Amino acid sequence: MLTKKQLDLLDFINARLKKDGVPPSFDEMKDALDLRSKSGVHRLITALEERGFIRRLAHKARAIEIVKLPDSMGGSPAGFTPRVIDGDRDSKPNGSLPINVDAVELDVMGRIAAGVPIAAISEVSHTVAVPGQMVGKGRHYALEVKGDSMINSGINNGDVVVIREQDTADNGDIVVALVEGHEATLKKFGRRGNMIALEAANPAYETRLLPADQVKVQGRLVGLIRSY
Repeated sequence: MLTKKQLDLLDFINARLKKDGVPPSFDEMKDALDLRSKSGVHRLITALEERGFIRRLAHKARAIEIVKLPDSMGGSPAGFTPRVIDGDRDSKPNGSLPINVDAVELDVMGRIAAGVPIAAISEVSHTVAVPGQMVGKGRHYALEVKGDSMINSGINNGDVVVIREQDTADNGDIVVALVEGHEATLKKFGRRGNMIALEAANPAYETRLLPADQVKVQGRLVGLIRSY
């Protein structure tokens, strides 16, 4: 039997995984549940883990998996959990990974900076097979992450992120943003008046505030693939 706060937190984590493919930070969980400190979040997380509703992955920032949901929330987890696709990049002539039974093949449009912005992405470097349930309607593509500025959102250097192509974003979305027409970066999107905030998930990097006409959204994060 879960308390109301435990249910509220589980529902919040589940909704964020469904929306962004990554769990919320402790600060976001604290604010969402109107708690005074992150220690309260830690106690709730521990209680959910002890009861078998979530699993924390050791040595990984913000790595939370939902194992099950109570009947009142549907009984099965929603959203995306990072998974490894077995295979060797060199197993196909173009360097793509083998396609599994329930998989689709996406173009990998080079690298995206999770750190200092890099040159805009324009060419397909290879292809990658991703789980079919990771993609829905619309055009999708993949990018290899370079840098550690999004590590506290569970996005590590070398991960492959799956992006749904779109030109709009809501506050809090993790997006591919084209800055001043020539720099591409992966950051959390936010509007602040007539400015756009591109926020890192690593305290070592400052939030960039730019005029809205200098930032073009090119897609939103819907999943990622991790290699070990």
